[in-house]
Amino acid sequence: LAHESPLVHHSTMGRVIRGQRKGHGSIFKSHTKHRKGAVSLRTLDYAERNGYVKGVIKEIIHDPGRGAPLAVVQFRSPYSYKVEKKLFACAEGMYTGQFVYCGKKAQLVVGNVLPVSEMPEGTVVCNLEHRQGNGGTIARASGDYCTIMTQDADAGKTRIKMPSGARKTISNKCRAMVGLIAGGGRIDKPMLKAGTAFHKYKAKRNEWPIVRGVCMNPVEHPFGGGNHQHIGKPSTVRGDKAHGRKVGLIAARRTGRLRGGKATQALAEKAKEKK
Repeated sequence: LAHESPLVHHSTMGRVIRGQRKGHGSIFKSHTKHRKGAVSLRTLDYAERNGYVKGVIKEIIHDPGRGAPLAVVQFRSPYSYKVEKKLFACAEGMYTGQFVYCGKKAQLVVGNVLPVSEMPEGTVVCNLEHRQGNGGTIARASGDYCTIMTQDADAGKTRIKMPSGARKTISNKCRAMVGLIAGGGRIDKPMLKAGTAFHKYKAKRNEWPIVRGVCMNPVEHPFGGGNHQHIGKPSTVRGDKAHGRKVGLIAARRTGRLRGGKATQALAEKAKEKK
């Protein structure tokens, strides 16, 4: 435009690629219209810190876009005359009408919520907090669980094994639900046809089907173009690259399959888990 400052430069080359468009949101936002609500443990209060609170499972429901079922748990407020309803990610074995106890003095029974300091080593837990009172953020997908590895009462720390196999040290005041999340084995059944995948991701967000970068034109993707479909450059990329170039294996610590000692260790761990 004539009145515009000569310092303003308009970029006319290149194209905003898919990875850049996703950051903006728009058509890539999550489909949350039919979702049932936020899933978390009870707000940490005096009753839970020193005793327990009793709740009852009113119903078990499906949450669109989530593999695990949800339990609607009803508590009577210890402080005022009202009923509190919470949505818990269901542990395997929960049923409607079951009483659920939350608190330090609760028993070690599937579905109960208590601090990890009250659980013996080897306990299988889910809905685990990584910071005291944050409502549970670890092991909430269908079939997921953490295992309590070691307890250090003097330091107030507990070491846990995550669903990925990684170890993590957390405060032993963090709460967790006893048991593993229901809906396990979901990925063992093959989807068989594209229509199944379509309906699965329709409930989640716009992330399917995925068009490969190598089958695009050079203007649409850094891996596009060429007489044969090939990347033509290393697929690893620095973490601080410009957004139009930041595709492939971003800031990869390592690539390729596990070989040597690491492979043997991974196989041994898998065999242990199967047992």
